Amino acid sequence: MLSINEIRKQFPVLDQHVYGKPLVYFDNAATTQKPLCVIERERDYYLHENCNIHRGVHYLSQKATEAYEHARQTVADFVNAKEAREIIFTRGTTESLNLLATAFEHLDCFVPRNDAKRLKVLVTAMEHHSNLVPWQQMVQRNGGELLVLPMDNKGVLDLEQYEKLLQECPKVVSIAHISNVLGTINPIKQMIAMAHNYDIPVVIDGAQSIAHQPIDVQDLDCDFFVFSGHKMYAPMGIGGLYGKAEWLEKLPPYQFGGEMVDTVSFEKTTFNVLPYKFEAGTPNVGAALGLETAIQFLQNLDRKAVEEHENQLLQFAIKQLSEIEGIRFIGEAEQRSGLVSFIIEGIHPYDLGTLIDKMGVAVRTGHHCAEPVMTHFGIPGTVRASFALYNTLEEVEIFVKAVKKAAMMLR
Repeated sequence: MLSINEIRKQFPVLDQHVYGKPLVYFDNAATTQKPLCVIERERDYYLHENCNIHRGVHYLSQKATEAYEHARQTVADFVNAKEAREIIFTRGTTESLNLLATAFEHLDCFVPRNDAKRLKVLVTAMEHHSNLVPWQQMVQRNGGELLVLPMDNKGVLDLEQYEKLLQECPKVVSIAHISNVLGTINPIKQMIAMAHNYDIPVVIDGAQSIAHQPIDVQDLDCDFFVFSGHKMYAPMGIGGLYGKAEWLEKLPPYQFGGEMVDTVSFEKTTFNVLPYKFEAGTPNVGAALGLETAIQFLQNLDRKAVEEHENQLLQFAIKQLSEIEGIRFIGEAEQRSGLVSFIIEGIHPYDLGTLIDKMGVAVRTGHHCAEPVMTHFGIPGTVRASFALYNTLEEVEIFVKAVKKAAMMLR
């Protein structure tokens, strides 16, 4: 059984007041807070281990290198990768997706130079900009086409249409596991299998899922899985890209210099083996160790109990908010996780969010880096409350009261 009070003691940032009110932090889909163990691990690295890795023969470099590679193995185990070399450290989901879009663009068999019309990439209508713009720009540079899988007004993808789009032979499919706006949990295992029937590789954007449910990349059979540490209690500026080794071996490097080289002359450069081929320059070692500690923090908890607790928060919030006159939920899929997005008739989301903030409740307002989603629903943005393992039912009650009070003031 989870002891939320004990867990909250590990997050000192939550123990403060804003505008004279106890802080209620419901902006976890943007970034989660960090437990003391993560903060202390990163601090300890800079106090005792700070050194550039891989290239040094002295003690500190060897110690830091060993710690960094141990962190890679921890990430690999966490997502059940076959090998540690299938884990590439990046700055997060956005860099991982840019890496893939750029690498695929320079893969000779991927971009058909003699027939650009055959270059197609399939995304969904609910993607974060980070899983839309890199692919969009890549196909536009090469005269290709971005295929978009539609969703219905509940925020559920159309799998019949997905089958039809797969028959257009896109070169890659890239899908959000969980929508950062709608909270929809997409049936990615089924969608991966459907794409593989056409020999199409699949990228999964796991930014919103990795903190909320166990991830097994071998069971999913995804070709790539990307995530950000800062959404799973780890430091900012660190994240990961899992890729099947056979794909990572094929893809060309994304950036050049530093650790990713093997040999260099003025005539020719050869590149390092996996995973170093994709890790040019000095890595963020301290943050990688913080990511490892965040994973260990999660592994020490009952993940099933965490999932149930967060779902209880979500269902309680939906039930309480439903009593508010004029409320409209954006995203009503049966399979949902982590967040609730809504608008209230006649009230701009920004105004509502600003007043809620003055009552001590942190929520996110706007388009949430998913403008096409807002266009689909015909709205300027939403108020989004997103939950984490340290949130409580009492905080949900405070939040709902704040929404009701703000709505009354703005009507």
